Amino acid sequence: MVDVSSISEGTIVTDLKIGIILGSTRPGRNGAAIAQWVKDQVDLDTRAEFEVIDLADANLPIYDEAIPAAMGQYQAEHTRAFAETIAKYDGFIFLTPEYNHSISGALKNALDFVYAEWNNKAAAIVSWGSVGGARAAEHLRLILAELQVATVRAQLTFTFANDFADFSTFAPNPGAVSAVEPMLDQLIAWTAAMKTVRENAAVAA
Repeated sequence: MVDVSSISEGTIVTDLKIGIILGSTRPGRNGAAIAQWVKDQVDLDTRAEFEVIDLADANLPIYDEAIPAAMGQYQAEHTRAFAETIAKYDGFIFLTPEYNHSISGALKNALDFVYAEWNNKAAAIVSWGSVGGARAAEHLRLILAELQVATVRAQLTFTFANDFADFSTFAPNPGAVSAVEPMLDQLIAWTAAMKTVRENAAVAA
């Protein structure tokens, strides 16, 4: 069990696994470059292990389970495989573009596929779009709240005007690096705390 009160900057918490969920599957997407940049930044932090989860690789169909995900009675093999993937992480960094004032359909679809595997975990958000993906990020927070995922306040936002060359190629402002540390500090502390919540619930059960 992780004692969150003992966690401070520089502390190594090697048993925490955080998934970086790339929420865009569009051909030619900017998200792939953003995911690599985020992975390069967070890998400098030794308090957790980070892995990219590319929804394009998950290849989920449009939600096709007959029984609601909250029941945990997954029928399809692709659902069970995705549930196994999500279950092994303690926290997440969601990478989301903004499409029509919201998240991508692919990300919403993936969130809907499973339920308990998301519960009592923490998440940070990285968004991009004409206004930094702010509206997508706010919508995502509402969805994650229903899935019992605690989202941290600190987040990264990228705008086409400031963080993309010619409004198309990801070229983050140098100042973006300084925003990573406070986001990770909050995410790692909350991830450890939520892991304790899950462990206590398992003992009580």
